[in-house]
Amino acid sequence: MTQVLAEKIAAVSIDARGPRFSAALTTIVLAVTLVTSNIWILGAQAVVFLIGSTKGPQFTPYAFIFRKIIKPRLKGKAIVEDIRPPQFAQSVGLLFAITGVAGALTGIAPIFTIAVSFALAAAFLNAAFNFCLGCELYLLLLRVRFSHG
Repeated sequence: MTQVLAEKIAAVSIDARGPRFSAALTTIVLAVTLVTSNIWILGAQAVVFLIGSTKGPQFTPYAFIFRKIIKPRLKGKAIVEDIRPPQFAQSVGLLFAITGVAGALTGIAPIFTIAVSFALAAAFLNAAFNFCLGCELYLLLLRVRFSHG
């Protein structure tokens, strides 16, 4: 593999274990949010989702923790994955977080609860079973786009 190709792959790839670790932290944060109905915790998680959806999941605070504390302790070679599906998943999480914040601000508690619950379920699936719902949605949309165009 040439150096240029290796650099291009590295530019659009991330360690696949990072998003799963981030999903575990997100699961904890969203569970606390759901139990406490705290809009500020959800707002903080929305900021994490915003960073992940705009700059990339490798720039979130959770990725920083993974890179500095967790990754050095892991054995074996890192498995890399394309950054685009996890970045899209962060956008989906951001949409749910914004919906939850809007529900709380308008006083419609069921919207807050449902939005946080959906985001929590998706984060839990990724953390516990390595099944990224947002990533699968991204791939499905990509298939639909290319089959019709």
